[in-house]
Amino acid sequence: MTDEQKLTAAGNEMSASFLAAKKRSDETLAKLESNPSSFTMLTGDRPTGRLHLGHYFGSIKERVAMQERGVNTNIIIADYQVITDRDTTEHIQDNVLNLVLDYMAAGIDPNKTMMFTHSAVPAENQLLLPFLSLVTEAELHRNPTVKSEMEASGHALTGLLLTYPVHQACDILFCKANVVPIGKDNLPHVEITRTIARRFNERYAKKNPVFPEPAAILSDAPEIPGLDGRKMSKSYGNSIMLGATAEETAKLIKKSPTDSERRITFDPIARPQVSALLTTAGLVTGRDPKDIAEEIGDAGAGALKAYVIESVNSFLAPHRERRAELAKDMDSIRDILHDGNKRANAIAEETLDQVREAMGMKY
Repeated sequence: MTDEQKLTAAGNEMSASFLAAKKRSDETLAKLESNPSSFTMLTGDRPTGRLHLGHYFGSIKERVAMQERGVNTNIIIADYQVITDRDTTEHIQDNVLNLVLDYMAAGIDPNKTMMFTHSAVPAENQLLLPFLSLVTEAELHRNPTVKSEMEASGHALTGLLLTYPVHQACDILFCKANVVPIGKDNLPHVEITRTIARRFNERYAKKNPVFPEPAAILSDAPEIPGLDGRKMSKSYGNSIMLGATAEETAKLIKKSPTDSERRITFDPIARPQVSALLTTAGLVTGRDPKDIAEEIGDAGAGALKAYVIESVNSFLAPHRERRAELAKDMDSIRDILHDGNKRANAIAEETLDQVREAMGMKY
């Protein structure tokens, strides 16, 4: 691997620990390809707003691929986790239903993938108590995602935010997930989940381990740049939403910043904003951003933005059409979620029963 290749799509250097995780990810993916039915996947999102292209290329695309390979796929809508760094649950019902719409428009099939909400599965949340006994306060404080979430929210560190990674371990382990498709930011959560699974088995279930140690499946583009060159994020306002109209998408791209140099080149370090637009175009067309830059050349930023608008809108057109059709019957969307919650509860109750038995608490 060359030095140039050791950069994320946002132009940030990949650490040694990330590269090691990527190697494990590739090895796991190879095993999954040969025997998909032996793998269970869990991943999900907090319903804090609409999904964007970063979500799609960072995780959703891989979720759909796993579903179609025959992996046992599960998606959690982590509504309880919204209040880790927010003081309100306003719009949460709308956000939850819109997540289901986006999932299904992107190719998630409720007949193959269980979709459920965090708050509707009490047995899963009860795993938090024994799991908290398996980690130290220092380990929780060291989690970089907890630190960044606290800084971004501007709030004091709450007990809920501090234990956020343990909640995610409950999400992953209640259904015995052994693979988790994620972006780079969530790697620390998977690592602490592996630690919790290992410690539980060593302490309470040496002869008959209860939990697998899940492996992260990393996206090929583990850090998706937003239109301003920073990481794509709802909080930065630099995201292209999957459910946005063609007009809204065009307006957002047109006002995205570039630089004063006319010739278009791909250089994530020296020209992050121009390179972010090229990366976006590359992701939705499957082309190399360098080839796109060479093609546009001296035509400048206006031509680049026109190309990105056309490419993104062409890519999202089928998604928008499917989403609009699904939204005509919201009662069916609610029924899909209720069915997923029922199935998740049955799985969680069984797992909690195994945990109690392993701990000698089945009376």
